[in-house]
Amino acid sequence: MAKIVECIPNISEGCNQEVIDAIVGAAKNVPGVTVLDVAPDVNHNRTVITIIGDPEGIAEAAFQLCKKASEKIDMTKHKGEHPRMGATDVIPFLPIKDVTIEECVEISKSVAKRIWEELKIPCFLYSYSASRPEREKLPDIRKGEFEGMPEKLLKDEWAPDYGERKIHPTAGVTAVGSRPPLVAFNINLGTSDVKVAKEIAKVIRGSSGGYKYCQAAGMMLEDRNVAQVSINMIDYEKLPLYRVLETVRFEAQRWGVPIIGSEIIGLLPAKALADTAEYYLQVEAFDFNKQVLENHLL
Repeated sequence: MAKIVECIPNISEGCNQEVIDAIVGAAKNVPGVTVLDVAPDVNHNRTVITIIGDPEGIAEAAFQLCKKASEKIDMTKHKGEHPRMGATDVIPFLPIKDVTIEECVEISKSVAKRIWEELKIPCFLYSYSASRPEREKLPDIRKGEFEGMPEKLLKDEWAPDYGERKIHPTAGVTAVGSRPPLVAFNINLGTSDVKVAKEIAKVIRGSSGGYKYCQAAGMMLEDRNVAQVSINMIDYEKLPLYRVLETVRFEAQRWGVPIIGSEIIGLLPAKALADTAEYYLQVEAFDFNKQVLENHLL
């Protein structure tokens, strides 16, 4: 059976379609790799790209994508709502078929090493690839963002895993790692007061005492004049989407603010949606493996 690895690079460009196409094209040109999804976001000024392939192909595609991003994106000119530290901000590898998480860790290390050696972009390893516990969480690595990274790299505890203690002048720093699937899930509020979104994000995220498997931040969608709770669900089976949605709804009520919509960035496992449908439909004794038609198709 063929081994399949998923890679979901996040690049710091969500507005210029020509630049996005060029970067995605670098991955498309690698044999044996398929681009499944490209999800640009103008407000975040960020694009989430989903590709799959065999271990060798996916490693090459990730590198080529990062190389093209370093040529096309100048972080000294970048602005966006989403926290970021590099032209290619993060490169996660996920095991999909006949591949272990340990194999993905080795892929991440080889790609990070190559990014430094050939592109001179310092790299941090994160999640399952992390070299120490305090580097497991991406927000901890990214804290300070591109503008604060030169000073951060000089601290004893923040030497890059690959590279020198100085950023690439225009491409910044990249995080590379192996992780389980997560769901990028954003909730839009019926208010233009970003303070409300920030307060709600503080309530639900694990680092502030909320849900262990939730990372969240409040930000503005400038084109809609709407505040958003931007969420990464890092384990959708232990923390389902509906639980976070209802908690946000509950917390928003104290501000007299409704939820006006939500969005999912990129791809997600079918079970994440099935669990939510089961909850809202109040389906009794639902069996995802047996009762979902697609699970019986070859």
